[in-house]
Amino acid sequence: QVQLVESGGGLVQAGESLRLSCAASGSIRSIDHMDWYRQAPGKQRELVASVTSGDMTNYADSVKGRFTISRDNAKNTMYLQMNSLKPEDTAVYYCQMNIQSYLRSWYGYWGQGTQVTVSS
Repeated sequence: QVQLVESGGGLVQAGESLRLSCAASGSIRSIDHMDWYRQAPGKQRELVASVTSGDMTNYADSVKGRFTISRDNAKNTMYLQMNSLKPEDTAVYYCQMNIQSYLRSWYGYWGQGTQVTVSS
């Protein structure tokens, strides 16, 4: 079994920072790309940032220059450093990893989600 556990969400004021973490555990053989998504109330889930196994990154236009995605392959963990937060960043943030386990071929696993609330 593979499990993704997120941490780091919370309530902050506009302009402040948060760092989200997502740790994968279980019978992991390899991890390909890692992604952060978010879903605000009444809106569709959107891709915020992604990082490939070769450390190539991609960001949504709305977070470019403010958010930084990174990964620690030795720990099977990825991070999302969020700076200069805005009220419109308020959402539930989900991590997703494409993982090959010893029991299953490549599959996209999801974290449980962590709430980020930015007050004005």
